[in-house]
Amino acid sequence: MSSSRAALLRRLVTHRHRSIVSVCDGIGSPQPQLIRHHYSNPHRGYSNPTPDLAGARAFTSLPSTPWPCRPRASLSSLSFSSLVGRGGDQEEEAEVLDMDAGTVRCAANYAPLTPLSFIERAAAVYGDRAAVVYGEARRRTWREVRERCVRVAAALATRFGVARGDVVAVLSPNVPAMYELHFAVPMAGAVLCTFNTRHDAPMVSALLKHSGAKVFLVESSLLDVGRAALKRLADSESNAASIPVLVTISDDAGPGEASGCAADYEGLIKSAPSEFDIRWPANELDPITLNYTSGTTSRPKGVVYNHRGAYLNTIGTVLAYDITPMPTYLWTVPMFHCNGWHLPWGVAMQGGTNVCLRHFTAAVIFDSIARHGVTHMGGAPTVLNMILNAPTADRKPLPGTVRVMTGGAPPPPRVLAGMEELGFAVYHIYGLTETYGPATVCAWMPEWDALPAEERARLKARQGFQHVAMEEVDVKDPATMESVPRDGEAVGEVMFRGNTVMSGYYKDISATKESMAGGWLHTGDLAVRHPDGYIQLKDRAKDIIISGGENISSIEVESVIFSHPAVLEAAVVARPDNHWGETPCAFVKLKDGAGATEAEIMGFCRQRLPHYMAPKTVVFEEDLPKTSTGKTQKFVLREKARAMGSLTKTGSSSKL
Repeated sequence: MSSSRAALLRRLVTHRHRSIVSVCDGIGSPQPQLIRHHYSNPHRGYSNPTPDLAGARAFTSLPSTPWPCRPRASLSSLSFSSLVGRGGDQEEEAEVLDMDAGTVRCAANYAPLTPLSFIERAAAVYGDRAAVVYGEARRRTWREVRERCVRVAAALATRFGVARGDVVAVLSPNVPAMYELHFAVPMAGAVLCTFNTRHDAPMVSALLKHSGAKVFLVESSLLDVGRAALKRLADSESNAASIPVLVTISDDAGPGEASGCAADYEGLIKSAPSEFDIRWPANELDPITLNYTSGTTSRPKGVVYNHRGAYLNTIGTVLAYDITPMPTYLWTVPMFHCNGWHLPWGVAMQGGTNVCLRHFTAAVIFDSIARHGVTHMGGAPTVLNMILNAPTADRKPLPGTVRVMTGGAPPPPRVLAGMEELGFAVYHIYGLTETYGPATVCAWMPEWDALPAEERARLKARQGFQHVAMEEVDVKDPATMESVPRDGEAVGEVMFRGNTVMSGYYKDISATKESMAGGWLHTGDLAVRHPDGYIQLKDRAKDIIISGGENISSIEVESVIFSHPAVLEAAVVARPDNHWGETPCAFVKLKDGAGATEAEIMGFCRQRLPHYMAPKTVVFEEDLPKTSTGKTQKFVLREKARAMGSLTKTGSSSKL
């Protein structure tokens, strides 16, 4: 390096008081040192500050971190503010990447990735087009929605003192405010935390305490739960400052505020400052949302999403789902579930119209499709099953092809085939809360269109490949970390790695490390890989039934039961068995007016499955227990099966 260049580099380093040097964490070959500098972008209103190494989180101790050359830092789990880059008091023109090559990173060629950019563009490009539709009268444009989001952000910051990294919790169905908060809360620099609307007060109270929420917005229909949760929290906390402020969300846009509440959502918007500088992320790895897992496998854990991952997964989902510009999206997926599969941001990305629904039935779905010209919707297989079995009186002709994204549970081929017959185009996706929701898609090949309907449904029931934003998915032996053969027979664990894997479990670094051991996210889902590379789930590890030393996939048995013409829903779990250890126990809900016996269901399965896989017990239920996202709560059914006692060698069936 020439002396003049060396002198310039020294001046750049000594000009500011907190330069940092990125060092390799022992993974791979040493990397060149990068001298980082502040810069600001007046158009976005943010600066690129030097991280505060004393307070930042780091995952440098993970076995194989996706970011092998991040600055070392001490670990803090007390507040999200420790994730946010500090500084900003000094400004520099650029970050010199390579002095000899003449490359820099600056405001002209770099901005942290964030889905907030989608609404900025939507307001500019599609400003006068409908963004949100709700009920008979409420319709707002993208320009209006963007303005409302900025006002809510301003109110959070100025009225309640919400700072960067603070958590703002929400308990609400899919009403317009819930949609707006996906932009408004990050605009304030805060972290959005949406709660499952089926949680009771004790659970909501526990999550409020764990998240450390500063503000708690509750939709009016859930206000009793919200208040009870706050009371429980207040009774257990000696520090009143740790109790979040309660804000109500009401369909009534009046200025009145509910008794005992600090504010009403619409009142916040009306009284908020008209000018507010959006707090763009200082670092694209800053947290944007905190999502608690549904609890189908264990007590909920807080999953941290960052701006970069949310941005990339939104793009990946939009592409996988064939969402073209200006779609009309019907909100049947709860927005609290993985942030609505990232489609609050995805619809904004494409300048579409959001049709919000507080609650829905099959009749409401068909009516909304006809009324608004819906082009896209989503839902778990239970939602598809609801549509498929809707009474004739509730159905209306589709105005065109409606694309439906389904996931959350493996869809039975019979359901997929039935939806196709109705005129719906089904897109099968798969993912977890830990992968920002959608992570794979069953990519459809045009030559499959000529196959018989049953074969098409069988192919579409597979989980497929990773979408374009996920780096890699594999099926591995968790003991050896070797990939299983692509033979459709060898079972392994589904694992992911890439930019759309969570930042970690909030306040639980040990669980984070365990979940990402070996440089892969371990899902706990068991699958095979077919010769064409497509993966197909077989079961959750804990849902596999081991009978006489043979592994039985509950999903495979359920798929056969679903194909019985009298069956509406089915779930299969293990029941203790004195002779075999455990055997399949089927919980079945029949269609209205249909009939079937235990012996008939068992015989139907024995004709289509190896006999050891057929249920030895059949229980008819009026309803199967489910989460609000449509997943069957198998842990509830497992307890029922255990309570029935061990099956004897001569036992055959049971009816509760």
